[in-house]
Amino acid sequence: MTSIPTVLTSDELMDKAFHRASKIHKNGTTALDFRKKTALAKVTASGDIVVTTLKDYVNRFPVIEKDGGFYSELVDLTIGIDRYKQSLGAMNWASNRAEKLKNESLRNLRRTKDITYVEGIRNGFYGRLASILKQVSKDLLFLQDAKNRFRDLPNIESDVATAVVAGFPNVGKSKLVSVLSTAAPEIAPYPFTTKGIVIGHIQDGWRKYQIIDTPGLLDRSLDERNDIEKQAVLALKYLTHVLVFILDPSGSCGYSTEKQLALLDSVKRGFPGVPMIIAESKSDMFKSDNDTFKFSAETGENMNVLRENILSELRSIRFEERE
Repeated sequence: MTSIPTVLTSDELMDKAFHRASKIHKNGTTALDFRKKTALAKVTASGDIVVTTLKDYVNRFPVIEKDGGFYSELVDLTIGIDRYKQSLGAMNWASNRAEKLKNESLRNLRRTKDITYVEGIRNGFYGRLASILKQVSKDLLFLQDAKNRFRDLPNIESDVATAVVAGFPNVGKSKLVSVLSTAAPEIAPYPFTTKGIVIGHIQDGWRKYQIIDTPGLLDRSLDERNDIEKQAVLALKYLTHVLVFILDPSGSCGYSTEKQLALLDSVKRGFPGVPMIIAESKSDMFKSDNDTFKFSAETGENMNVLRENILSELRSIRFEERE
């Protein structure tokens, strides 16, 4: 992706243009000639700064279409594609208006033979240029925020086999991913610590696989889910080659085993045919009396076995066999 530029506010951009113009002084053979040449240079410099900067935003922000893919849906969820395209359209409009205004002002300056009109034309240009920028001030602020959100979006490798870790909030997903991979997710004893998708990698000899820590899922319909949960749903929908579902029988996550099993059943129905590894976390705190695989990312109990189970499934993935 092309590097996204820093987005200035309307006031910052106008200040930048004024500052450049304020340094310009031209020589002339007469008072009128001096005033006109200086005004022409000031209008050109300040107008070019605004036009070039706005066009740079249009050209260097990524083109995103609603194509139904993972990245497209993630951008729509976290940024809003319609609002994003509207703001880029506003930048295009403003740059064209500023270019037209600059050219009109330059023509008027070249034509005038009255020294008293020169300053008026230049100041009128400044005022109208500032007005154009004020009209897109909210769009500039939106793009400023969008730049930061783009920076935080995960870098997904579509040609790498991927294990997605899912389950209720605070069941130990982040801790598991941090131990298994290169990822360093934030870990804290409260729900929804994971505010977005975290990508890690597991090295297996010369091969490399992705493992994804998703925000905690709750067992409710899609329209009732918050944006954090929806990111997890997107990861499950588009990225899952192997699904690792984590249960916390200790109760320390704040959700009953019954609710966790209900979510597991829902996920199973939603992903028929996808290899699934079901494991109970926090075995150092509590072990249930059943045959489900148990591990502790805290003490390392059974972590080697779990890692090998995940790798075994990932090694079997053949991309040409998937839609």
